[in-house]
Amino acid sequence: MKRIVNSKNIGLLSSALMLGGTVAAQYSPQQPFTGKIGTTLPESVPAKIDYNKKAVAGAPNVIWILIDDAGFGATRPFGGLIETPNIEQLANNGLRFTNFHTTGISSPTRAALLTGRNHHSVHIGLLTPAVMDFPGYDTRMPFEKATVAEILRENGYNTFALGKWHLTPVVENSQAGPFNRWPTGRGFDNFYGFLPGATDQWHPELWEDQTKLNTTSNTRHLNELLADRAIKYIANQKSSDPEKPFFLYLATGATHAPHQVAGEWIDSYKGKFDEGWDVYREKTLKRQKELGIIPENVVLPTRNPGIKSWDSLSEKEKKVYARFMETYAGFYTYTDYEIGRIINYLEQTDFLDNTLIVLVLGDNGASREGTFTGRINQRFDSLGEEERLDAILQNGDILGTDLTRMNYPLGWAMAANTPFRYYKSNVNAEGATRNPVIFHYPKGITDKGGIRHQYGHVIDLLPTTLDILNINANEVINGYRQEPIEGISAAYAIDDAKAPSKHTVQYYEIAGSRSVYKDGWKAETLHTEGAPMENDVWELYNLNEDYNERIDLAQKYPGKLKELQSVFDREARKYNVYPLKDFSVARMPEGRTIYGNTPDIVLYPGVDHLYGVNSPLYERTSFSVTAHIKIVTGKEEGVLFAIGGDVNGISLFIKEGKLHFAHKAKNQVEHLIAEEAIPVGPGDLRFEYEYTGASGANQIAGKERLFINDKKVGERAFTRAGANVSGLSGFDGTDVGQDSHYAVSDKYTVPFAFTGKLKKVTIRHSK
Repeated sequence: MKRIVNSKNIGLLSSALMLGGTVAAQYSPQQPFTGKIGTTLPESVPAKIDYNKKAVAGAPNVIWILIDDAGFGATRPFGGLIETPNIEQLANNGLRFTNFHTTGISSPTRAALLTGRNHHSVHIGLLTPAVMDFPGYDTRMPFEKATVAEILRENGYNTFALGKWHLTPVVENSQAGPFNRWPTGRGFDNFYGFLPGATDQWHPELWEDQTKLNTTSNTRHLNELLADRAIKYIANQKSSDPEKPFFLYLATGATHAPHQVAGEWIDSYKGKFDEGWDVYREKTLKRQKELGIIPENVVLPTRNPGIKSWDSLSEKEKKVYARFMETYAGFYTYTDYEIGRIINYLEQTDFLDNTLIVLVLGDNGASREGTFTGRINQRFDSLGEEERLDAILQNGDILGTDLTRMNYPLGWAMAANTPFRYYKSNVNAEGATRNPVIFHYPKGITDKGGIRHQYGHVIDLLPTTLDILNINANEVINGYRQEPIEGISAAYAIDDAKAPSKHTVQYYEIAGSRSVYKDGWKAETLHTEGAPMENDVWELYNLNEDYNERIDLAQKYPGKLKELQSVFDREARKYNVYPLKDFSVARMPEGRTIYGNTPDIVLYPGVDHLYGVNSPLYERTSFSVTAHIKIVTGKEEGVLFAIGGDVNGISLFIKEGKLHFAHKAKNQVEHLIAEEAIPVGPGDLRFEYEYTGASGANQIAGKERLFINDKKVGERAFTRAGANVSGLSGFDGTDVGQDSHYAVSDKYTVPFAFTGKLKKVTIRHSK
């Protein structure tokens, strides 16, 4: 880091209020006193010092809203069939940008959005768990490349972040920090949301600033919680200083999986997708042309590889798959409703007219993680296909609940990306990177309902916002000399619909798939995981004439292809893209959890319920868990260690003087029970999980053993089908000294807290 230290600013740096590397407020160095100090007050002359820069009078508030995993053709404002009346109202009274692009996947888009720099340039070349020790991939966003919040806070704004962050290095996602790469360390006064890439919508992992919140008793949807907190932040700030502007960044958990929403929202779409994804694409294409979103000559591309025609599906498949889309649509419409609550509050309090709202409908294209048949949860998805369809039809009311980890089938993702090919992360194609943007600013936009087709990229939103606010980015922020913003302001297009695009070159790269755009031409290659990069086949498209990449011109214009490949290479070297990284084969030395590759993990009684990236265990690995206890009366009982319990889980507990180990897999529970008494005094109670692997579901995949003070007192083998150790619910993680949510064993009810003395639990991973 190029930290500035010289005679002029040493005093300024030393006076900055730092907490764990985090600047706690607007940078406010000590200023020289220009008055006169005498021995008495009458002999002295005061001098007013403004320690904090204030925004100019009448400066607009700013709200950025980022939807997750949403396709170009999902919502009605851009031709889709999903009702989003509040978003549509913003579009009708603002501007639609139709040729706007993201990086094609979550963390990189967020890094590029917030900094105005390319994702590899700010070291977030892929998702944060995929960290590698190269400049483009170490996941440590440089402080020399400030966020929009850091810039606006230095210019007199209050700053709030709500919802998904997904930018902190995974190993720093805990109460141990460091916190300088949390939202509160990157310019936000307040943060209310979750750190990893996804969370359960009914039981979210929530932090406020740097404090983990206990959501055990929560019964409300994450969308509602975020809207409530956004309104509260605005109300408190404006009640304290109504003239001071705010910047609010709302990154919803929706519409990322799990698709979870109350049944009434799902039921509002009952029967509306029975015609299937092929008809959806045709209707959406027609509406897009009518709205002027796309040119009249655009033709639908052929279905993406492997997608069946709707008419070829069985009646069962049609019913189930339509219900998947009803759930997704209800989820999106409900998200719109909660966004509407924030907008209505601004209107009610007369702040809407002077608020710039930038709404990005997707950090990437529609998700491909649902596979061809969609996902419910492990219990349903492990069934044979006919049995699975029957089970879903018989339990239709489970969709959208906290018992599911839903994601829709690929056919619907294809439809949501109309009129483009492919999906999220396939950055060779527009289906991954083309996302609609809406600008709403009643005080500054006169062409209400206007449409803009200029080429743009997510890095352009920061300079565009600064242009509209008439703010110059600071040369130095918090002592770090700033490197240039790489985006290009699109403010020129707000007043001139016919202005030529100023953003003329842009590269894309995610996990080896890559493309480059230049002056309407695009070269691209779809990388297959595990394949040599040098074998990737490049395609060439003229987007000026071929809107959605249907006609490959690589053979016809090899010189043009070579030219664009050279442009990609130039941009890749400039912005830290190399070395190209294949997600499937790259080691993740720090990535999967906050514990990284730590072989021994020690947990203490009273620790928070641990799940997501805070989980100490992952599937398909061998480990042991030892509870270090002291037995005093011999009557102690309760859970010592538990993980999961919803569908899968394991639990070590004492009941009626005996040591028990329970393993729940796909709702079936097996027990090991020690017949020997647990001796009085200090001791170690341990179970070992040895995973050896198996090809068939019913083949032996490992053994579990139970120990009292190193003496084996039980053993059983488990099959591959019964090998799972953790639940799929985002609310269903690891506990020490109790089982707080879903009981792993049917021999106790939660929390069944341990009544004895538990010193600690040690988890040892096999090397």
